[in-house]
Amino acid sequence: MNNIILGTLTSFRALLVFPLLCLYVLVFLPPAEADSGKLVITGSSTMAPLLLEIGKRFEATHPDIRIDVQAGGSSRGIADTIRGLADIGMASRTLTPEENHLHGTVVAHDGIGIILHVSNPLQELTNKQIRSIYSGETTNWQQVGGRDGPITVVNKAQGRSTLELFLQYFKLSNRDIHAHVVIGDNEQGIKTIAGNPNAIGYVSIGTAQYDASHGLPIRLLPLQQIPASLDTVRTGVFPLSRPLTLVTKSSPKGLTKSFIEFAQSSKVHDLILQQYFIPF
Repeated sequence: MNNIILGTLTSFRALLVFPLLCLYVLVFLPPAEADSGKLVITGSSTMAPLLLEIGKRFEATHPDIRIDVQAGGSSRGIADTIRGLADIGMASRTLTPEENHLHGTVVAHDGIGIILHVSNPLQELTNKQIRSIYSGETTNWQQVGGRDGPITVVNKAQGRSTLELFLQYFKLSNRDIHAHVVIGDNEQGIKTIAGNPNAIGYVSIGTAQYDASHGLPIRLLPLQQIPASLDTVRTGVFPLSRPLTLVTKSSPKGLTKSFIEFAQSSKVHDLILQQYFIPF
C-alpha cells in the first residue's frame, strides 16, 4: 500500500516539475541557432545567381556548411525573413520605412534598363514615350519613330522590386499598365524579348549585359540620354539604379554574420563583376 502511495506522489511531483522545467528553458536559456550547418537564402531573382556563386565559394572553405539559395522575388525574401522561413532574404532595393525593423546589408549595386530586340532600329525612347507604351496609348513602333509593327509590352509580375522601382521612376501604377506578357525573373524577360523583335521590357542592367555578351539578341536603351551600363551605375549618374541588399530579422550573428561579411568582402568581388554588378 505504501509503495502505491509513494509511486503516486512521485508521479504527481513529475507532473509539477516538468512544466516548470520547460518554462525555465524557454525563459532563461538563450534560443539555439537554427540548423548551424545550413543557411536558407530566398528572394530577389536578380540576386539569386550571384548568391549561388558566393554560396559555392563559401562552401568551398566551409565544407560542413550548405547554402540553399531560392529565387521568387524581393517580396518573398522579405516575407520569408520575417516569418523565419529564411535566414537571409535577398531584396534588390532599399528597405522601406515599414521594413525598418529589419536589418539590411548592401553587397552590390545594379541598375534597371529598358531592353529591345537587337534588330529594333530605335536607339532611344524618352520617358514620356515609355510611359505611353506601358499605359497602352502607344501600340505601334511607328508612333515613336520606329518601323511598322505592334508593340509587345513585357511587364514584371507583382512582388518584384524591379516592377516597384520601374513604376516609381516612370510615375505609373499597376492599374496603368497594359501588358501583353507578364514575367517573373530577369532571364524570363530577356528570353521573351530575344524571341520577339517587337517586344520591349525592363530588367537588371547587370543581367542584360551578361546575356548580351553571351550572344542573346537584346540591346539596352539609354535613359535620359545616359547609357545603361556598369560605368554609369558605378559613377551614380544612371537615373534608375538600386542596391542589392541582404536582409535579416536583426543584426546578423553566428553563421549568418560570417556569410554576410564574406559576401561583402573583396574575396567575392570577382564574382560580383562576373555577374555584371558593382561591388559595394
